[in-house]
Amino acid sequence: MRTTTGARVGQYVALLAYLVFLAFPFLWLISTAFKPPRELGSLHPTWIPEDPTLANFRQAFDEQPLLRAALNSLFAATGAAVVAVLIATPMAYVMARHRTRPARAATGWVVVSQAFPFVLVIIPLFLVLKNLRLINSLPGLVMVYVVWALPFALWMLVGYVRAVPAELEEAAAVDGAGRLRTLVSVTAPLLAPGIVATALFAFITAWNEFFFALVLLKTPEKQTLPVILTHFIGAEGVADLGPLAAAAFLATLPSLLVFAVIQRRITGGMLAGAVKS
Repeated sequence: MRTTTGARVGQYVALLAYLVFLAFPFLWLISTAFKPPRELGSLHPTWIPEDPTLANFRQAFDEQPLLRAALNSLFAATGAAVVAVLIATPMAYVMARHRTRPARAATGWVVVSQAFPFVLVIIPLFLVLKNLRLINSLPGLVMVYVVWALPFALWMLVGYVRAVPAELEEAAAVDGAGRLRTLVSVTAPLLAPGIVATALFAFITAWNEFFFALVLLKTPEKQTLPVILTHFIGAEGVADLGPLAAAAFLATLPSLLVFAVIQRRITGGMLAGAVKS
């Protein structure tokens, strides 16, 4: 009993330390965003700003087109999420319901593909988009985000489909429902939470992505929010720290809010494949 209690206490302590480690950069970012220049250059920085100000936020919007960049990010992230889910949902259903050798091989390839680094695929993607004349365009960026988000979206949805008992579809077939009617009336409503969670996960991934947007978008009017944040760093590598922190804080809020909503469903989707009816 003592060993079990000690192990549980150790787990909670380790979890608390991990949460503090994760929260430190974000809390420091918030503190920096509200500090005036005098406190930013202080040799003895404090957690709580002594004279909080909104000047950094006003300066950030004055120096860079944050609103336009946010709209570009919203377009790219929303488009990628919608297209990825539309493609992944029927594929996941087939892979989950027909557990053949090719389906298992495809599932394994989905997992392995997540280990590929960005640099390995950027040149082929660049050449493909160049031939399609989609370089420096938001639709081209959406295509890249769909390709990158599709494997993980497919993996998540396969877990959700496997969590839906096949007996429900068989019962609907016995009652005279056709395949399409069964999918629309029985399976789709049960998959709705998983589809929403997968779409939001794809949205977060695209919203925070930097490397592809940096390489593929050259016109400032088309650049996304993560790329615009680099404009607060001067040619000599000196950052305009206050406005940069303010802009980064605003850019982080949407993904944090979305993740707070779906974190339980994401965990459920990852573990659903292990549950057998």
